[in-house]
Amino acid sequence: MLKIVEKIEEANCITHSGTMHADEVFATAFLEIYLKSVKVYRTNNINPDDYEDKLVYDIGRGKFDHHMEDVPKRENGIPYAAFGLLWKEYGLDLLKKTNVTNPEEVFTAIDKDFVEGIDAVDNGTFPKIDAPYNVKTISDIIKIFNPSYDSGQDEDTQFFRACSVAKTIFTEEIFSQEAKIKAKKIVEEKIKKCKKKYLILDEYLPYEDVLLNSEEASEIAFVIFPSNRGGFAIKTVQKSKEDRTYRVDVPEEYSGLEGKELEEKSGIKGFTFCHRTRFMMSAKSKATAIKIVKSILQEE
Repeated sequence: MLKIVEKIEEANCITHSGTMHADEVFATAFLEIYLKSVKVYRTNNINPDDYEDKLVYDIGRGKFDHHMEDVPKRENGIPYAAFGLLWKEYGLDLLKKTNVTNPEEVFTAIDKDFVEGIDAVDNGTFPKIDAPYNVKTISDIIKIFNPSYDSGQDEDTQFFRACSVAKTIFTEEIFSQEAKIKAKKIVEEKIKKCKKKYLILDEYLPYEDVLLNSEEASEIAFVIFPSNRGGFAIKTVQKSKEDRTYRVDVPEEYSGLEGKELEEKSGIKGFTFCHRTRFMMSAKSKATAIKIVKSILQEE
């Protein structure tokens, strides 16, 4: 439970007031998950040495602040921000206490996948995204919660709302990374046994990163698995993490077709859908999905 208190004596956590950022918002959300009950006091003037019984972060130049010259850095040179410093100190303990499978691996994966990016942005390293449209990072989204001009929104109320959203997101991040690591070994075993240019999974597993990082999987061009919409899904595999073009292209004439029109065009009964960008197709059965893939690969 999170509560924002008006008296410092009531608090067990202290952070800065004013404009909020993803750093202290996600730090607060993480502490709520870890401590269960967080009573946070927001201020702009604090000496952590005066409040040794309270967790002070992102302010005061103490253990969990990062506004000093000698702030700790990761091995890749990215400095820690308050969120990262708290995660570094307490993250593994949280994962162990909640019986997460492979806690050390999950801890490292979360830092790399999620915490590191928020720390980097808060320390002034903004991502360069080459796109013809505006791409909002998680840090940009948290900024939206700051009181809008002439809105009359209360600062603490908005901070509370931002933390609630952040808690939901970070909880799902933990689940997601744990699932990926659990699935990794299963997918690796499937790849070892796969002698074809398509990989068949008995259930959907987060396979993408494993596939792109495996030399043994370099020839696999399609993945077939049961779809949560019914039938079977067929996904193309991109060439690499950097090159998002497909290892094998789906025929252009299938683009955006479905049902009878697609069956007639392909000559395959039970071929139900092809996405407009041809990265995903679907079939009524596994046998039909295999037939579609073999047709595209020109295999018997």
